[in-house]
Amino acid sequence: MSTSTTSAPPPGTQDPPPTKTTPHRTRSPARTGWRRALRRDWQLYSLAVLPLLFFLVFRYLPMIGNVIAFRRFEPGGSILGEDWVGLRYVEMFLTDPTFWQVFRNTLWLGGLTLVFCFPIPIVLALLLNEVRRKALKRFVQSVSYLPHFLSIVIVAGITLQMLATDGPVNHVLGWFGHEPIRFIQEPEWFRTVYVGSEVWQTAGWGTILYLAALTTIDEDLYEAARIDGANRWQQIWHVTLPGIRPTMITLLILNIGTFMAVGFEKVLLLYNPLTYPTADVISTYLYRTGVESNSFSYAAAIGLFEAIIGLVLITSANQLSRRTVGTSLW
Repeated sequence: MSTSTTSAPPPGTQDPPPTKTTPHRTRSPARTGWRRALRRDWQLYSLAVLPLLFFLVFRYLPMIGNVIAFRRFEPGGSILGEDWVGLRYVEMFLTDPTFWQVFRNTLWLGGLTLVFCFPIPIVLALLLNEVRRKALKRFVQSVSYLPHFLSIVIVAGITLQMLATDGPVNHVLGWFGHEPIRFIQEPEWFRTVYVGSEVWQTAGWGTILYLAALTTIDEDLYEAARIDGANRWQQIWHVTLPGIRPTMITLLILNIGTFMAVGFEKVLLLYNPLTYPTADVISTYLYRTGVESNSFSYAAAIGLFEAIIGLVLITSANQLSRRTVGTSLW
């Protein structure tokens, strides 16, 4: 029976160097999953192409024009301005008393709109959620949604007609012996008129998201609250409102982000030179300064200042929401 022996290498020889193995590169699971999802659902992803192109063409590319806030722009010249002037236009609006009056008006209208237009849809959604007759619920929803589908021009026209000196509102006041009120001509009434029309137009439509959020609340939570002896108000406070809190916080952050962008179209249609002291906001001031007076660089500087404030507001609101309630946009 023979045995195999391994012969030792001859003296003076060295072992061969170990061969280098190339490590096998594995694709990232996230990248692989994204590509697999794209191949599987490419029809759905293709629906996002047009919205992305819209934002690219009409939102992001125009940001290049912000450079004229620091350059002197002349109509008919270069689209990016002629000469570099630095912070000249920024210093101009910071020292302009008219701008600060407009800035205060924007803060007032934005604050009043946020205070009244944000909670009213929540209250309306809670009230509609308590209605048990489906026919009545559908009727109230349809009536409250209808103003949203009206053009802003129509809404402004209805508001002007209703509040005219010889309009229906003043006729009703005349029945009680009150003198006609010039709602459209008196500056102190403009904020009330604007916020009231905004609530009428947006309250019903704003309830859609809250009603959808209410349907996600587990009915077992209400059953447990009733077993613990909670009445209807306590159920709303301890079950319903916490259930829709993420939706509330998300919409609040978005509303804060658009705090400075008070509705340009409606203000432009409702105001007049008599109500400028309380009605003129940054957007209308930009329109008159940039379009009517051809001061495009000055208007661009003010618009950039407004955008920076909006960015700071939405970022701060998002951070505050994340730290306090644990819900945020990003």
